[in-house]
Amino acid sequence: MIIVVLISIGMPSYRYVTTNNRMASESDALLGDLQFARAEAIREGQQVTVCVSSNGSSCDAATLPPAWQEGWIIFSNPNNVTTVDGNDPLVRVDKGFSGNGDTFQSSNSIYAINFSGNGFANLGVASMQINLHNSTAASQYSRCLQINQAGMMNVVTSATAGCT
Repeated sequence: MIIVVLISIGMPSYRYVTTNNRMASESDALLGDLQFARAEAIREGQQVTVCVSSNGSSCDAATLPPAWQEGWIIFSNPNNVTTVDGNDPLVRVDKGFSGNGDTFQSSNSIYAINFSGNGFANLGVASMQINLHNSTAASQYSRCLQINQAGMMNVVTSATAGCT
């Protein structure tokens, strides 16, 4: 009887911890790659692009809303075109985290983020937010990755104002 009581108390806490850690890892993976891309753009002195990519070699421009959870690529983009061509070397490929039902979608249907050689983000808007929700859409697990044109980025939780 005591074991049953302990399990019934401990299971929700365990589920919260594991889901919360998974969501933090997923949002930190994209944040880390965006910070890496910005640093590469500054180091190279030219545009570097991060875009949604389900195949690991080209940008998924036609998918709306963009499904960042499917994966993304980072490529040097000297010709400033938001598509990968033969002259654009891939810098990093991330396969994303598809398969667990989590969604990672941008607020403005932005599928690519271009960092200029001075580190600014060319978003086409003042700022953007990429919202991460788990498969149950439970708000306590939500994370929001916020990016502004200055290239500043941060992750906030659903408890923070501005994260939906």
